[in-house]
Amino acid sequence: MEMAQACSGNTPKSYSLNMYSDFVPMCIFSESNQGKLACEGKVEKKFDMKPHRENLMDYGKLCRERTNMFMVKPRKTELILDDNGKGMRPLPVHQLIQPGPKDKKKVPVPKANETKRIRMDRGELEKKLFKLFESQPNWSLKQLLQKTNQPEQFLKEILNEICVYNKRGPNQGTHELKPEYKKYTEDKATN
Repeated sequence: MEMAQACSGNTPKSYSLNMYSDFVPMCIFSESNQGKLACEGKVEKKFDMKPHRENLMDYGKLCRERTNMFMVKPRKTELILDDNGKGMRPLPVHQLIQPGPKDKKKVPVPKANETKRIRMDRGELEKKLFKLFESQPNWSLKQLLQKTNQPEQFLKEILNEICVYNKRGPNQGTHELKPEYKKYTEDKATN
């Protein structure tokens, strides 16, 4: 196949056509102004155009030129007359990062009364707990947290060693000293 008109640049003028009939036939449809569809024809053969060998170098140059042309991003400079510097100020962080509705995660907000608690020595905490149990036989975890001002996990560890948790009965949901520690505190109280 020869191109009839003169081509510009490195565009090849002669091509070889390769015909293929081993592809899935297709139909060509058109739509009228009224919205009606009509079958215009059927494609039964496929043609590939390939530049002749003498034009192959020119065709390679053409492809490189096209690629280079689309890789270059056009940049332009504009003069903004009535700007008060608003575009030059950095945005606050919450405006820069705006996650979509699926990306939002709830961040645990610390409660006002929940500050970081510092662990005291294990022996000191045990002594403090024994004194508290001398004054009152049953304590809830919340009450003990307020009285001792210790991290919850640390307090639970020690309570599991020295106390029994009441799951039923009148003292439900409270901690009570184990029997072996009750005797110790009663003996100590009588001396």
